[in-house]
Amino acid sequence: MTSSGLRAAAALLLLCAATFAAAAELSDKLRDDSELSQSTAKSFRRLMPVRFYSQVEQNPIANATLTLRSCTIFVPTNEAFQRYKGSIHVLYHITTAAFSKEQLPKSVSSDMDGNPPLYITKNRNGDIYVNNARIIPSLSVEMTNREGKRQVMHIIDEVLQPLSVQKNAKDNINNPDAMQFLQMAEQLELNDFHLRTYRSQVTLAKKESVYQSPGAHTFLIPIDESFKLSARSGLVDAKVIDGHVIPNTVIFTAASQHDDPKTSAAFEDLLKVTVSFFKQKDGKMYVKSNTIVGDAKHREGVVLAEIVKANIPVQNGVVHLIHRPLMIIDTTVTDFLKSFKENGENGALRKFYEVIMDNGGEVLDDITNLSEVTILAPSNDAWNASLIENLLRNRKKMREILNMHIIRDRLNVDKIRQKNANMIAQVPTVNNNTFLYFNVKGEGTDAVITVEGGGVNATIIQADVAQTNGYVHIIDRVLGVPHTTVLGKLESDPMMSDTYKMGQFSHFNDQLNNTQRRFTYFVPRDKGWQKTELDYPSAHKKLFMPDFSYHSKSILERHLAIADHVFTMKDLVQYSEQAGNVVLPTFRDSLQLRVEEEAGHLHDENASHEWTGYVIIWNYKKINVYRPDVECTNGIIHVIDYPLLEEKDVVVSGGSYLTESSICIILANLIMITVAKILN
Repeated sequence: MTSSGLRAAAALLLLCAATFAAAAELSDKLRDDSELSQSTAKSFRRLMPVRFYSQVEQNPIANATLTLRSCTIFVPTNEAFQRYKGSIHVLYHITTAAFSKEQLPKSVSSDMDGNPPLYITKNRNGDIYVNNARIIPSLSVEMTNREGKRQVMHIIDEVLQPLSVQKNAKDNINNPDAMQFLQMAEQLELNDFHLRTYRSQVTLAKKESVYQSPGAHTFLIPIDESFKLSARSGLVDAKVIDGHVIPNTVIFTAASQHDDPKTSAAFEDLLKVTVSFFKQKDGKMYVKSNTIVGDAKHREGVVLAEIVKANIPVQNGVVHLIHRPLMIIDTTVTDFLKSFKENGENGALRKFYEVIMDNGGEVLDDITNLSEVTILAPSNDAWNASLIENLLRNRKKMREILNMHIIRDRLNVDKIRQKNANMIAQVPTVNNNTFLYFNVKGEGTDAVITVEGGGVNATIIQADVAQTNGYVHIIDRVLGVPHTTVLGKLESDPMMSDTYKMGQFSHFNDQLNNTQRRFTYFVPRDKGWQKTELDYPSAHKKLFMPDFSYHSKSILERHLAIADHVFTMKDLVQYSEQAGNVVLPTFRDSLQLRVEEEAGHLHDENASHEWTGYVIIWNYKKINVYRPDVECTNGIIHVIDYPLLEEKDVVVSGGSYLTESSICIILANLIMITVAKILN
């Protein structure tokens, strides 16, 4: 919309306020405003808050305010009215002082009985919110009425909803603080949620002052249903209650920042708890506590809770009702997963639980029998990939895939970082001979942790959901169901970056995106190429120079088998036992090797779990297979510890390694000599 169109549209909005004393003058202005085009009026019509003004006209107090006083009025769009199903409280949208967007303080008193406050917040994008409604940029209007009073109108995208009281309420509840909210909860419209248990614990712990504290805070209150476990209420002590309060910060869900930790009232030398909000793609809002530093009574780890009723404004902040108490870690991993069936708790993993049960539930039994366990649990959205739907009917394959997500160990982020200190961390799963490979990028809250399993790179989107016997990490993909080509895997995997870089120089990688072919690619990991620097120091550097791309390409071609089918490590072992050597078709010639199984701790010398690995015997060399059978949509990758490299491949003296620039210089010299002879 043009600036002139916006000015005309704003004038049209103001015309709708028939109660304004200057309405006639505005009508005259609009009739004479030739800049208001028909297309502009049509595009703006859906935002016209006509329905709100009909409510204003029926309210004598609102009429008097608009006629006689300065004011700021927050006007919901017609679309907001269509979405809203409750009662309209006109005076809750009006404050008797005029504020432009830049002048709005952190809170303003509304004109409703008791003058309950409206809270003004901003997000990182600079959007301004009044409670949970966003002020639509550029649609604010300022004017002076006939009495000379300044008035401001802001258009918002939601109807403002004050604390709702039941019709038969005994007490006069106008503007309660959070403690009064708890005490009078039975008289409020809370969707049949009850708060008796938590209220009793607040009283028992003598923490009323936390909820009576003046200012603007965020209060998270667990509903009675979350205390079905009889012992749970006894775990709500004074520190846990503090962990449910974000002091001096008001957070409404629409303005909340995803996974932005805020310091809770339980943040001191010996106990440190943060609280943050996040939203699922299905629209459900969650809150989580993260006990960064715990003590004997309060374990470290994350607790998730779904917000079942959000954005309840009170005199000293905002209240959100949640489906379970924060900080309390009192269920096993199995109980945590079963809760999805029983009451929908932590619905972010509902689909994962359903897949387990649809495949007979044996996986859940296996988890129950583990004294220590870590689960990499795909989110609900992760199961929507098209390739997965075809596998859901294959119970045997799904059992393998589900087992790939289970680790026999308590593995939180700190432990992953420790394992990742000197190398990419690898951890065995309950799926025989299958490992997961963790990679940590960045530090602190900016760190991104990825995990690779069965050819799939997944990102941990929620780490350290703590249980009594382990952890759950929510990931964004299902492991073991490949979704990228060999090229895509090379490009995204941090362990294969050197091989990818070499292939880019010579355009060798271009073919690896071809889905009509089946590739078996023996990819040296980055540390393997680094070892060649020790063995062939003069040649290593040149392998990664564009001028030597022809020779690098020849080396890579030896590593790539192209056939009608892929060759897994088990296939290669079987062929080796039958024929002694295996001959694989490569781009130029063939690759002859032998593969053997070998017991040991090839991945981690300090590991307690013994496993059977694979060793490639090629050209009288033994090369360990670091990661076998990394599946891709058009082939398979075997990550090896050292390249298939011969001494003659890296000869750099004489004529073996003539760069393109050297060839050009030689040719130029020959031409000059020839020309000189002709001239003479």
